[in-house]
Amino acid sequence: MRGSATAPTPPTDPGRRRLRRTAGTLASAALLLPLLGAAPADSSAPADSGSSATRLQRAFATAADQYHVPQSVLLAVSYLQSRWDTHAGAPSVTGGYGPMHLTDARTALANAPHHSEGTEDARGDSARQPLHPTTEVPAQAELPPRLSTLTKASELTGLPAEQLRTDPAANVAGGAALLAAAQRNLAEPLSADPADWYGAVARFSGADDTATAAAYADDVYAVLRGGEQRTTDEGQRVALAARPELAPDTAQLKRTGLRRVSAEGTECPTTVSCEWIPAPYEEFGDNDYGNHDLGDRPTSQRIRYIVVHDTEGAWEGVLNMVQDPTYVSWNYTLRSTDGHIAQHVKAKDVAWHAGNWYVNAKSIGLEHEGFLANPEAWYTEAMYRASARLVKYLAATYDIPLDRQHIIGHDNVPGPTTSTVSGMHTDPGPYWDWQHYFTLLGRPFERTAHVRGDSAVVTIRPDYASNRPTYTGCVTPGQACPAHGSSEVRLYSQPDTASSLVKDIGTHPSGSGVSSIDVNDVGARASTGQQYAVAERRGDWTAIWYLGQKAWFQNPAANPTAVAAVGALVTPKDGLTEIPVYGRAYPEASAYPAGVPAQAVSPLSYKLPAGQKYVAGDKVPGEYDYAVTFDTTSHRVVVGKDQYYEIQFGHRVAFVRAADVRLTLS
Repeated sequence: MRGSATAPTPPTDPGRRRLRRTAGTLASAALLLPLLGAAPADSSAPADSGSSATRLQRAFATAADQYHVPQSVLLAVSYLQSRWDTHAGAPSVTGGYGPMHLTDARTALANAPHHSEGTEDARGDSARQPLHPTTEVPAQAELPPRLSTLTKASELTGLPAEQLRTDPAANVAGGAALLAAAQRNLAEPLSADPADWYGAVARFSGADDTATAAAYADDVYAVLRGGEQRTTDEGQRVALAARPELAPDTAQLKRTGLRRVSAEGTECPTTVSCEWIPAPYEEFGDNDYGNHDLGDRPTSQRIRYIVVHDTEGAWEGVLNMVQDPTYVSWNYTLRSTDGHIAQHVKAKDVAWHAGNWYVNAKSIGLEHEGFLANPEAWYTEAMYRASARLVKYLAATYDIPLDRQHIIGHDNVPGPTTSTVSGMHTDPGPYWDWQHYFTLLGRPFERTAHVRGDSAVVTIRPDYASNRPTYTGCVTPGQACPAHGSSEVRLYSQPDTASSLVKDIGTHPSGSGVSSIDVNDVGARASTGQQYAVAERRGDWTAIWYLGQKAWFQNPAANPTAVAAVGALVTPKDGLTEIPVYGRAYPEASAYPAGVPAQAVSPLSYKLPAGQKYVAGDKVPGEYDYAVTFDTTSHRVVVGKDQYYEIQFGHRVAFVRAADVRLTLS
């Protein structure tokens, strides 16, 4: 959802309290004014070891010393914000810059509601008139404080905003200044002991409630206790030593002055901050109602999918939209800056979010806050972690496998009919880090086939940071997007980057069907975690079966972009030259009871030819959730005798009738 939103009234800062230590009093007094003369560490200065790869580590040390913040606290906060990456000065989805994620969201605001873009009907039910909501994100006159921390950091340090955006050392200094200011506002000493900074870390999150601030601070102290080390996106080696014995002063949270939010009514794990902001089930007009359907899942039908979206809009505006009965809905929204979660629709009910009614009826939708006006934007670690905890909880509760045929992006949802394929949404897009996300889920994508020869199945797994295919159209059609890590590999018609991209006759129904490198064109992409049957190998190239054709991607042994895997495969039964492919698994006509109109079992424009193989997921009966009236007494879940296999057919999943295929194991 593109757009801005109305800012909440910021909480009142708590009054000053007596400082606990004299040394802290002196240090605090020294920092009451901005340190105008305190320049950040010179990022061009040579490292003590003679290597420039430790510039960022030294910047943390310098900033910690200048602003009297424990270096370990500064490192841990930065890790939770960005994993110490600089992203070449590009903003996050909420306009956060640099290793400390200093926010300046006006540089990243967008305009159009996500669910109003294109031709996709978020409900995706051909039994009803298409739903194209017209609600606009309300204009935002003022940003909430959590989205303008870079301005505050500029005031505290005297450094220009542009330098804080683009210079990692300056950015770290800005973060240190903010932490020190938060500590002073709590009337706490600028202690050298990391345990004394819990309240300041909680306030640094930008959260305006105690539950979210505590969840954020707890994550930071978990990083402190466990330690971390990694090489960043700019080749910087950063390390944080583990402090397993560290026990923070959590009582400081009571003095932060933050409001309390109740988790009552939510379906969330206790490890996240969650509140209930319900989407309305209301009737208006002539049997018009919104903005979801009541149900009885998983009793009536199984929940099989979790769909990852990004909102393309600000938190406050998005919440206004989901509470509009004339709009659409999803189950949860996650906030970027601190990972706070709002639940809107119970899991038992069916939200309107995926553009395919079959998927909606069997899924839970998660919207992740983000602005993609600057589409090289990145997602915060705090949001990744909160999302992963929520998904693990939902997957355990509803027995949803943690793999890429069940944990899918909106861009992996198939068009339910041929006419809808080209209008389906493409979020969260190529910049969502699926490998990192699944690592947080405890299911990293690893080699699962251990064979002497070549495997028959591969799992796509490029290195996110170094995998940087060129995309266009992020800001201007046809213009190259800034270089950025990506979860996707590009697919060619031949083992040669000079050859054309593979065709997608569904996404490009007119003309040649050849795909493009536009950031929203998913016709020639394979994404991290997706599995495909191998069609051929030539040197550093691997071909997979994809949308009824061979699709080649670069897969050099020295830097592989896929790993060997095992899996179930389907291929047309002997004697069949090709079989139809479906965007939904609906029952046969004879399965519908009186009073429930039979829905067309309509194949897509694609075909699955003889001799080709595709990785299969669940075998499921045809099902249709009939829920077209506000009065639920007429609602039915129709279950047929026809069986289907879900398959990884292209970038999106699809379905084939079990009667048409033969199942083998790789």
